[in-house]
Amino acid sequence: MSEREQALRRLHEQRPRLRALAHRILGSARDAEDAVQETYLRIHRSPPHGVGNLDAWLTTAVAHTCLDRLRAERARPELPSGTVLPDPLLVSTDHGPEEQALLADSIGLAMQVVLSRLAPAERIAFVLHDSFGVPFEQIAVLLDRTPAAARQLAGRARRRVHEAPVPDGDRAAQRQVVDAFFAAARRGDFDALVAQLDPQITLRADAGRGTGWEIHGPGDTARRALLFARPSSDVRPVLVNGAAGALIMFDDRPGVLIGFTVTGGRVADMSVYAERERVAALLG
Repeated sequence: MSEREQALRRLHEQRPRLRALAHRILGSARDAEDAVQETYLRIHRSPPHGVGNLDAWLTTAVAHTCLDRLRAERARPELPSGTVLPDPLLVSTDHGPEEQALLADSIGLAMQVVLSRLAPAERIAFVLHDSFGVPFEQIAVLLDRTPAAARQLAGRARRRVHEAPVPDGDRAAQRQVVDAFFAAARRGDFDALVAQLDPQITLRADAGRGTGWEIHGPGDTARRALLFARPSSDVRPVLVNGAAGALIMFDDRPGVLIGFTVTGGRVADMSVYAERERVAALLG
């Protein structure tokens, strides 16, 4: 078997992990798939020679493609100025073996939002080192920095990412909180709704084309919730990155997707996806 064939075979075997790596860096399922595909084409054009660790080479190659994409995006002046939420890694009603493998490399949605707002070099350094165990010496070469500088980048990113709320481990308890949230909203019970919210809650909404918004605090969040959780709303439970979420249907078609981060028995973070075409795509 040639070196090209060996590399392509290994890429195929490692595709879920490499896609998860690219997704965490880029925040877009489509862009993550494109980054892995670009690596596939790169191997066809110029296969690696004398590589002792193909997994490490593939990880670095995909990360390099992601870094190029991030830098190109930052150079484009037409980027939207409103709230833009990253794609969740996975939205489903249940998890089979492939989904479980993806979730093993996932993080909470609130952490993913913070990660998507880091500078490209910080994002690369943090994801490669903290999530995929790449040594700082290798990251330094990729970023054209010293190992010490790469370590500092990862440290800054780590501090910011770890400020994000982490979902409670009991998924059934998460669902109870989310169900209570919608029950209170449907009754129009403002006080009961506020009681389900963490005092530091953040609500983000992305309606597409830079038309999103972000608010903080239980009062404003509860008032917004009363608008989209009407008594007639058809709310269906889903899992978003393995945590409790909700899908609001309109005329039996997906309309709004909400990812919840339930921490300490209260909703600490909400991400609302309100662009119908995107919601349909996220559901596969």
